[in-house]
Amino acid sequence: MKRNKTMIVVFLAPALIIFCAIFIYPILRTIVMSLFKVENVTSNPDQWIFVGIENYKTLIHTSLFQIALWNLARIWLIGGIVVLSLALLFAVILNSGIRFKKFYRAVIYMPNIISAVALATMWLQFVYNPKFGLLTTTFKSLGLDHLASINWTDSDHKFWALLFAYCFGMVGYHMLIFSSGIEKIPQELFEASTIDGASKTQQFKSITFPLLRSVIKTNITMWSITSVAFFVWSQLFSMVTADTQTITPMVYMYLQVFGAGNVISERNAGLGAAVGVLMGLCVVIVFFLTNRVIKEDDLEY
Repeated sequence: MKRNKTMIVVFLAPALIIFCAIFIYPILRTIVMSLFKVENVTSNPDQWIFVGIENYKTLIHTSLFQIALWNLARIWLIGGIVVLSLALLFAVILNSGIRFKKFYRAVIYMPNIISAVALATMWLQFVYNPKFGLLTTTFKSLGLDHLASINWTDSDHKFWALLFAYCFGMVGYHMLIFSSGIEKIPQELFEASTIDGASKTQQFKSITFPLLRSVIKTNITMWSITSVAFFVWSQLFSMVTADTQTITPMVYMYLQVFGAGNVISERNAGLGAAVGVLMGLCVVIVFFLTNRVIKEDDLEY
């Protein structure tokens, strides 16, 4: 028995060491760094200046960071409702017995295999372009000249154009998660309900949705993580580094750590670390609230 324990430790030790080095240590270092003023992220700890929670107070009272939080909240809430609703709808339709299921699933998921840079460039150059973009030409052909004349990437429409394009690329990912959950539901339940005269709507309400609660919680958590890490799309949709229409906390953290843009007079990696800690707390809070609101009943398959 002792020999078996020794072998277990020997085999687990490399994985545990790598996990601590790659995940645990950076997390702890970031938390500690958020309590200091750090000029450069690679500065030695003896060059750090302790400021306590001043970095967090600075963030709370900084208008640009407040705008970034507001943009993130809209991306998470509005985008989450749109993406998860469409993903669930497509998953239900694809698992309803339609033909060419694999083809449709591949088409819906395809935007996820394309680089975010390429996908955002496609939207900017071929969809939102005010001269020959898809929206402009479509509205002109329909005689909707007022809509055709709108510049979808100006300051009044940029955020919504960004959000719509981002949601388009995220539906397929969450659709696959919903679809895998639906496929695990025994078909006998649907067959029995059909014999009893239940409609598709009644089957979704009484069978599909209740048995997808754990999958819904997973999708909400994954959406929260991707929303908090929102960065590339903001940078590509704006020529200005600190555009109030596209800035998010991750962009603000980038500005603080690397001193990019005209709005940052000095670099402070400690302030950037504080942003990272706050974003991590947001994900944890969403996770716990989701578990409290969406409770899993003891359901038998």
